[in-house]
Amino acid sequence: MALSKPILVVFFIQTLYTGMFLLSKAAFNVGMNNFIFTFYRQALATIFLAPIAIFLERNKIPPLSFKTFWQIFAMSLFGITLSLDLYGIGLTYTSATMGAATTNCLPVITFFLAVLFRLEIWKLKTASGIAKLVGVVICLGGATTLALYKGPSIKLFSHSHLLFGHPSVSQQPHNRVHSSHTWIKGVFILLSGNTFWALWLVMQARIMKGYPSKLLFTALSCFFSSIQSFALAILVERRPSQWMLGWNIRLVAVAYCVIK
Repeated sequence: MALSKPILVVFFIQTLYTGMFLLSKAAFNVGMNNFIFTFYRQALATIFLAPIAIFLERNKIPPLSFKTFWQIFAMSLFGITLSLDLYGIGLTYTSATMGAATTNCLPVITFFLAVLFRLEIWKLKTASGIAKLVGVVICLGGATTLALYKGPSIKLFSHSHLLFGHPSVSQQPHNRVHSSHTWIKGVFILLSGNTFWALWLVMQARIMKGYPSKLLFTALSCFFSSIQSFALAILVERRPSQWMLGWNIRLVAVAYCVIK
């Protein structure tokens, strides 16, 4: 029973991520701008997390030096803002299934970056080294197969009033059929987002040595990311109508990602 608990936790986390990809893709299909989506996600996460972090860690708030400030800001830019924006663009070009599949490449990318930054040693002549090599080959092979073979589309919710509101929404150009070239480009964009995500995982360990408060560190990262994502979103989309959420799939997707 003790051995099954970590497996159940991993399964639960992957299920949450699956819901995130499905709802995000649904929001993009009805015309939501992925840059605006990232801003709302990070802004609401900051509003939700900051009071909790301040309350729980109010007696042990570490000093924030100028160097640590800019390290967290830069890490938020590359590891959160650009990662989520790239992932959103990649999802518009591909599918929720592809978004979830490329996430499985995250351990491989993280491993390569950890070796590159000398945070981990890869000994190919050992059993663990060979096992890691086999895992890398299988993971990259699976991602390549999914990138090159899109397969037929399955539209289960194309006429769902609950998800998309009015049935005419399903006819919008955002829900288009993608060409093979667009699909492959989307896969590489997704992998680029994963690379920034992996960089965030690798670098935050070093930064947190100078700022060990985990909740405040996360709250600061969300706060910086919300500012960065707002700047990018306002440059891309300035129409007020595109910034409105309403009681629809856009609000559901943003709320789910924040709670998740």
